[in-house]
Amino acid sequence: MYKTLSAVLLALPLISACQNMSDTEALTSPPSADVRPTERNYHGITLHDDYFWLKDPSYPETDDEDVLDYLKAENNWYAQQMAPRHELVETLFEEMKGRMEEDLAEVPWVDGGYEYRWRYIPGSEYKLWERRALDSDQYVTILDEAKEAEGREFFSRGNFRISPDGKRLAWSADFNGSERERLIVDDLVSGERFDDGLERVAASDLAWAADGESLYYGEVEEESWHTLRVKQHVIGTPASADREIFYNPDRGQFLSLRESTSREYVLITMDNRTTTYTYQFSTAASDAKPALVSPIREGVRYFADHANGQFYIRTNDQHVNFRIVTAPESDPEQGNWKNLFPPSDDVYYRDFVIFRDFVAVEETSEGLSRVRVRTNAGDEHYVSFAEDVYTASIGTNSDINSQFLRVNYQSMITPKTVYDYNPVKKNLAERRQQKIPSGYDKSRYVTSRIWVPARDGVQVPVSIVHHKDVKMDGNAPVLLYGYGAYSHTIDPTFSTLRSSLLDRGVIWAIAHIRGGSAMGYQWYLDGKLEKRTNTFNDFVDVSRYLIDNKYTNPDRLAIMGGSAGGELVGAAIIQAPELYQAAILAVPFVDVLNTMLDDTLPLTPPEWLEWGNPIESKDAFELIQSYSPYDNIEARDYPAMMVSGGINDPRVTYWEPAKWTAKMRALKTDDNELIMKINMGAGHKGKTGRYASLYEWAEEYSFILTQLGVETPNASH
Repeated sequence: MYKTLSAVLLALPLISACQNMSDTEALTSPPSADVRPTERNYHGITLHDDYFWLKDPSYPETDDEDVLDYLKAENNWYAQQMAPRHELVETLFEEMKGRMEEDLAEVPWVDGGYEYRWRYIPGSEYKLWERRALDSDQYVTILDEAKEAEGREFFSRGNFRISPDGKRLAWSADFNGSERERLIVDDLVSGERFDDGLERVAASDLAWAADGESLYYGEVEEESWHTLRVKQHVIGTPASADREIFYNPDRGQFLSLRESTSREYVLITMDNRTTTYTYQFSTAASDAKPALVSPIREGVRYFADHANGQFYIRTNDQHVNFRIVTAPESDPEQGNWKNLFPPSDDVYYRDFVIFRDFVAVEETSEGLSRVRVRTNAGDEHYVSFAEDVYTASIGTNSDINSQFLRVNYQSMITPKTVYDYNPVKKNLAERRQQKIPSGYDKSRYVTSRIWVPARDGVQVPVSIVHHKDVKMDGNAPVLLYGYGAYSHTIDPTFSTLRSSLLDRGVIWAIAHIRGGSAMGYQWYLDGKLEKRTNTFNDFVDVSRYLIDNKYTNPDRLAIMGGSAGGELVGAAIIQAPELYQAAILAVPFVDVLNTMLDDTLPLTPPEWLEWGNPIESKDAFELIQSYSPYDNIEARDYPAMMVSGGINDPRVTYWEPAKWTAKMRALKTDDNELIMKINMGAGHKGKTGRYASLYEWAEEYSFILTQLGVETPNASH
């Protein structure tokens, strides 16, 4: 399916949204899902649900004809409603493509005796991975993603790990969006491929044994998406012969594994977002026996790495914002931990990377990301940048002996830039800045950060970018974006796609609401469980502020969010629909109560510590019911909506956007547009391939522009 650009590719996302549409007559009105009342009782409370039937009883297989017919009808309606926007969608797509580097290549990095890079061949959807020996100028292809994706509707590469001796590449890919990956090992010397039948490998859960003859992987359960086991696979033997190394039957824990920086240990991390701990075993062990780095302590999270003969640990044992400690390899228990970066009220430590001569830390303070360096000689300082509002992060640093730190930098007006930073000389060497073929003039745009008072007095940071010619007279179109969950922070980053809105006079704003960690880890804690509604209130309060302070007005304000951000958008339009003209809910987690009540869903038990357990707790049931967007739809006017989902999505199941759309259609009292697209061959991340995904962005932007009354085909500036 994925080829070089052509008219077929331009139409591909629209066609995929309407599979089997040729057998369906054009609809003269929106689809209407059957009303099939159900009642269930919890804690003496009756839960009514007219669209419970949209969850296919055969799930994870979706073969119920009534369900499929409804989804196809919605996709048909989506295509019909989007058809008048076809010219605008193609214009936006061409603009976005014109800003894309057709021959984009990553700055090479060193690992072992080789230099690695990935790049795109012009016209290709997928990456080409190459390497060269350090004593050679010749790059050799080691993985061609486009070749592996050929003939497939969906392809997403996951694991990518080179063996310690550099002779083998282990990689995995998801071929249908279900997030169960197939593992393949390529011998980079002989060219032999080992496809040993490993079909349920977890993404990013892979580590090599020291001898390069076997590897360790996380196995996804056959009937669910849980990773409960770590197995050892000997290259060239059948998967059925794999030896189980570790098993944890607790479905409330997330399991992940990786090699330590030193490559001397395999680290298995267990995490339920409240308590985290790590097991370790030597990559050289012939009979691996995982042992705890430090004992499990309820409510304490610690993440371990190993290098330079000791363990490095990031932990919240003393402070909500974490600290970073070292521990002796022989006895790394808590009593032997020594502060490397002590806890701070003002600094949240998010990540770190270890070198022979220094340690670098990625942290957040006052809503901004920073990079701090500490050398073995004791010199500690920040990497300095010129702008006031930016995003800095630690880049690809695979060589522990490197004398420089690779840093990624960008702002909402500065393209993505890669630097090598010398901690001794304290200077930045630019390795690459994102090129925009169609041209880009940074001076045409303005970015800023404002502070918005929430209803409880908390100051919420908001990042804003717009064209310099936009007038702040209360009439500008605004797109407000948010997420607000799992401590994930939406940083003020650069986007070439966004220019298609900015150049048409749209203001883009990001609300750094509670539930994320923009203001530290407590910011996240203040947006989960019993404090979950703070997230939605923050977002609504930011919306009102933008209106009251003459950025925009309700006829020109649109909001957007995906996954838990889709829940945020749903909750906002339930709480204050009068504030918004339009909303985009991408793979939205809107049926929160029903999902948290269904412990057969693989991701429900681990999520109870994030949202609450309404099965066991009446208080949790009533709280979730009070804000769950689907449960609070009522007969009233709502803004225009574009909704999306994926039939193979294991994170936000397809019936959440489907039920939301069905119930909203039945109850809303307005004539505003409501369209839904379910990708019938994809999962949580939508279409793969850089062009197909661009087209979906173009569709979303066209919806926003037409709803906000910005209908000119071409940019106005």
